[in-house]
Amino acid sequence: MVRAIRFHETGGPEVLRYEDLPVRSPGPGEVRIRVDAVGLNRAEVNFRRGTYLETPRLPAGLGTEAAGEVLEVGPDVERWAPGDAVSVVPAFSQNDYPVYAEEAVVPAAALVGRPDGMDAVTGAAIWMPYVTVYGMVAEIVRVRPGDHVVITSAANSVGVAALQVVRHLGAIPVATIPSPAQRDAVLAAGAESVVVTSETEDLAAALRAATGGRGAALVLDADGGPAVADLVRACAPDATVIVHGGLSGEPTPLPAAGYAPVWLRRYRVFEITGDPEALRRAEHFVRSGLATGAFTPLVDRVFAFDDVVAAHEYVDSPDRAPGKPVLRIR
Repeated sequence: MVRAIRFHETGGPEVLRYEDLPVRSPGPGEVRIRVDAVGLNRAEVNFRRGTYLETPRLPAGLGTEAAGEVLEVGPDVERWAPGDAVSVVPAFSQNDYPVYAEEAVVPAAALVGRPDGMDAVTGAAIWMPYVTVYGMVAEIVRVRPGDHVVITSAANSVGVAALQVVRHLGAIPVATIPSPAQRDAVLAAGAESVVVTSETEDLAAALRAATGGRGAALVLDADGGPAVADLVRACAPDATVIVHGGLSGEPTPLPAAGYAPVWLRRYRVFEITGDPEALRRAEHFVRSGLATGAFTPLVDRVFAFDDVVAAHEYVDSPDRAPGKPVLRIR
């Protein structure tokens, strides 16, 4: 039996509870891992609330991003062996393979090897943000040196990774943040300029000014909602707007007429993590950036396993610091 976190009804953080559960042996294409740390994401908050893209099957577990050690491999698993230090990338449903637990069974295809010397907390924090950004700037579009790239909600974990990746590719990152308190942090993370949305009456005009009047070549939008229309108006002709999140909590309508011709696209990291060849390319890209020092994972706060309620409250807080919160299991 191992301790795991589940919820039997949707709602606030108070619905989370600790339970002792059996862990089955891995089946074909699966591995059983000891979970040392879990990366925390807004997706788990929305899943717990019942507002995520999929409905939880109650009682439900949580989590798709973790780091630990392989304990047992199932039939037909060749790359991994007991004792391997690994990270788990989001490539499956939380209903099927939750990782908020002391041990978990996950698909072998969702594992990447942890670089030598990397601790579990960092290993739980790096892959989702950087793989998410890789997919947008290398698989969907190719970012060119000198392009202005707008990154919304740039203080969250994907935003910080995007700032670093865009800089690494020679492009010019323009950050948006909701609060001026985050300005120094996103500038330190690599933003060329910063637009504070709470201080801006005309977001499109502010972003156009930040791009020297050229307009953005690419927008990586974590927010969605009505502000997408402003982001489109901030673009140069033939730009691309990729909506990869829904932090606004509001519907994302198609913008009305009267804007430059742009490509508007929805994106989820599963497009990369669910494609073995794309994930292989992403893994090499991230490892290269880590090895050269171009990518520096930013861990925000580390919560103890017993503090999952406080951790979920923090993940959903507007006062979060930049970077990735992590739940330390052991």
